[in-house]
Amino acid sequence: MIKAQWPSLDKIVFSVLDGSTTAESNVSKALALIEEHKEYNAVIAPIAERSMKRAIEIDSAVKNGEKVGKLAGVPFIAKDNFLVFGAETTAASNILRGFDAPYQATAIEKLEAEGAICVAKANLDAFAHGGSTENSDFGTTLNPHNPTRVPGGSSGGSAASVALGLAPFALGTDTGGSCREPASFSGCVGYKPTYGLISRYGVVAMASSTDVIGILARDAFETAYLLDILAGKDGKDSTTIERKSSYNIESKPQKNLKIGVIEQFMGEGVDKAVLESVQTAIDGLKKQGYSVETVSMPSLELALAAYYIIVPAEISSNLSRYDGQRYGFSAAGAKNLEESYAKSRGIGFGAEAKRRIMIGTYVLSSGYYDAYYKKAAKLRTKIIHEFDEVFKHVDFLVGPTAPVVAPAIGQFSDDPLSMYLLDIMTVPVNLAGVPAVSIPIGKVDNMPVGLQIIAPIHKDQALLELANDCMEKN
Repeated sequence: MIKAQWPSLDKIVFSVLDGSTTAESNVSKALALIEEHKEYNAVIAPIAERSMKRAIEIDSAVKNGEKVGKLAGVPFIAKDNFLVFGAETTAASNILRGFDAPYQATAIEKLEAEGAICVAKANLDAFAHGGSTENSDFGTTLNPHNPTRVPGGSSGGSAASVALGLAPFALGTDTGGSCREPASFSGCVGYKPTYGLISRYGVVAMASSTDVIGILARDAFETAYLLDILAGKDGKDSTTIERKSSYNIESKPQKNLKIGVIEQFMGEGVDKAVLESVQTAIDGLKKQGYSVETVSMPSLELALAAYYIIVPAEISSNLSRYDGQRYGFSAAGAKNLEESYAKSRGIGFGAEAKRRIMIGTYVLSSGYYDAYYKKAAKLRTKIIHEFDEVFKHVDFLVGPTAPVVAPAIGQFSDDPLSMYLLDIMTVPVNLAGVPAVSIPIGKVDNMPVGLQIIAPIHKDQALLELANDCMEKN
């Protein structure tokens, strides 16, 4: 993994509080690193002016003995589908160029309330549609370990930012693996919480029944620390759920826990070297004293098909608001309202957004709803029940995060189906709403490999405790 450029979160905060460093110097460092590594295209826009102003305010508060929070002076980067002050929010799409957020996302507000400072907006596949950032209207992000390969997506810019050390952590979103897959390809931790645990208010929607806010970080311990700040109900997001008293990692997991290896994730279609790397990690769990057994979840083989019916259907609805009339791009020269809609959306949306809008509109249309969407919804329910049943017998599930290491840039440019198949091991988690995390476990051909750990709903703290234990032993 590329060497981190930052101390641990607690050391950053302590050094700001004791005056050995300043929030202003941390922001300056982050902005300099972003400029130094700009060829990777991990960042769409730095937030220089506002971040420096906030840093000066925090340093002043420290000098005056005022309370500054658990992340005082810590820089971070937000995926560009988060509404943030100080830079445009484009979701990496031309149709939103020029849009300045009138308010900030709840997740950003919570971090800033604890003294964290957003220094940049990260690149992504436009509207989070993709697994490589190649669908960004701002250009492809390059993998930090090999610039000829993709970093994953859609939170590829966030994952690359962490791997490059541009900031200690980054925010992403995970609709079907969009934090875990880039974490696997880029060599960092990518966490997807229980559905509703972190507020999505102020984040550009993709598919509302599977969207969650995710965290890209260097280790599971810091991920848990950040979750403890971000988790909880929000009156502005009706899907949010109650939080536990704490999500901080307080102890090591009990060794009598049962871990299930998903049979369907360890066979055909997975690169042999990736399988060997994952099996080595699983053998390590056995040596640590965990009970490991193989479990079968037959419906997972159909999860990808269900996902690419349900999610495009929700996308077609969520993207209908981008009509060129209220905000964002509006095509000039239209003779009437209908032509304005057609031109604005035709020019503003990229090929992948159009593909998903058309698929989603088709499966919801009269005569096809029962044939496609209704069947996919029933399969989703079956997958949820399958997770419920398997978690009666094991405490956690494991398998590869992705079937391969990061593909070459352009490898799937003309083959969207092959690109969709990269999500085959991550989308079931989103359909079921359960938490999962990808942790780095080694390399194949000098490229990172991720182990995905899945937990029952609401068991986020236990999930991150196990992930932390695994990382400490690797």
